[in-house]
Amino acid sequence: MKLQNYQLKNERIRQAFIELKRQHPERLKQRLNLSWSNWGFGMESLVDSVKRLSHNGVRYIELHGNHYGPDLGYDTHSTLQILQDFGMKVSGVCGMFSQHNDMASNVAHQRQAALDYIRREVEFTSSVGGQYLLVVPAAVGRPKAYDDQELERSIESLRIVADEFVNYSVRAAIEPIRSAETTIVHTVEEAKAYIQAVNRPGVQHINGDIYHMQSEEAHIGEAILQAGDQLVNLHLADSNRCALGEGFMDIDTIIMALYLIGFNQEGRFVTPEPLGPGGDPYPAMYGKPNAASLDMLVQRTVSYFREREEILLG
Repeated sequence: MKLQNYQLKNERIRQAFIELKRQHPERLKQRLNLSWSNWGFGMESLVDSVKRLSHNGVRYIELHGNHYGPDLGYDTHSTLQILQDFGMKVSGVCGMFSQHNDMASNVAHQRQAALDYIRREVEFTSSVGGQYLLVVPAAVGRPKAYDDQELERSIESLRIVADEFVNYSVRAAIEPIRSAETTIVHTVEEAKAYIQAVNRPGVQHINGDIYHMQSEEAHIGEAILQAGDQLVNLHLADSNRCALGEGFMDIDTIIMALYLIGFNQEGRFVTPEPLGPGGDPYPAMYGKPNAASLDMLVQRTVSYFREREEILLG
């Protein structure tokens, strides 16, 4: 029986991976760096979140970018102490961009809020040893455009603060978001074009998200290959945006594609972000945490990902 088109693409990636194993087994020795994005844990204390992740063998955390004002958000000293107590490090910070801090907004004070927010988060990211700050070109949870100038305003906004990323040695990671949640930059190709348009040394990287990719990309594995060296972090969730292994996402092809681009190196991370289905995920950050449910979420996701990785590499 003739394979379907997506199966042909899967098979090309699988054959390339098999050839990599045969020709360069040394390139497969280091495993992918597993992190976790903690803003989906809701109002849980950082110490409880870090403790859970550490107990499940996760050594990195992507921190909620919660510095929404000068007096808000994680304190650097206490954050570093908690991480040290559990032997964990920060991979990066998940920038949160709503209508209140929107680089693409046609309301001046909302654009200014986005710039001030980025400045605070870049400084914080550097202070806790994070590698990247996730940046979304337009508000999440706003799928209707203000006008046809959003892309131009977003590019102009990010240029204003782009040097901050260089000054603090933090990488700006542009995340394509599905069109059901935001208005511009939905694919890897569009993220690359956006980065090229910004044209600043500190804005050169991409934060992928396989949940968004399943809506916007022709093939997730090929999109990972297209992102290549620009990919610094990849958010993970299954097809239903729940724990890995609970949907029909092809995790094997994703893992193989990551090894093909040499993603198993320092400074590159795979980061589960299972938030559950819905059009606007941001309310999850204010949810009342259910410790038992979150424990199961982390345990299932981590064990399934590592199991599939070892099967492929074995």
